[in-house]
Amino acid sequence: MIALAAAATAALTPALAQEAAPATEAPGDFSLGSPDAPVKIVEYASYTCPHCADFHKAAFKNLKSEYIDTGKVHFTLREVYFDRYGLWAAMVARCGGEMRYFGIHDMLFDQQQDWAAAPDPTAVVNKLKTIGLSAGLDQATLDACLNDQAKAEALIKQFEANMAADGVSGTPTIFVNGTKHSNMAYADLKALIDAELAK
Repeated sequence: MIALAAAATAALTPALAQEAAPATEAPGDFSLGSPDAPVKIVEYASYTCPHCADFHKAAFKNLKSEYIDTGKVHFTLREVYFDRYGLWAAMVARCGGEMRYFGIHDMLFDQQQDWAAAPDPTAVVNKLKTIGLSAGLDQATLDACLNDQAKAEALIKQFEANMAADGVSGTPTIFVNGTKHSNMAYADLKALIDAELAK
């Protein structure tokens, strides 16, 4: 895993050869919903993981409308980088900041079969930039985000620390109020949430 991460930072884009500025702080995670919600869900997901894309399509919309938007669930996404494409996708999602993050997140999963299966790294980067542009980012901003090696290194450090601390080895992994679960159908997740809400 560390070797993969090192390879990812070594080749952020086909033309990356800039000096890396020191990262000033940990990148952090992005969340949705009320921090005071009685149920806390943390999902570990990779943007290149097909099972994560399936979970997103089958469960996330209902989870958001039924539980997150109603104040019952606070949801946090923790990105996992099993490969450089997943790292690049996360950097594009983060490029939009908190306001655009989950919108780009949706697009990355919805279009995963297109961009993640592109024939070479340059094509992947171009497809990711197209997603960023369609989300309202401009070319210069996207180039700066994808060429931020210090941010990439900070993200990998954060991901490795989180995975080790929580004992996560695969994706998607879902924590419901601190209890770890593997991939599941929405009906099973709903049952877990309802059980927590009934306590």
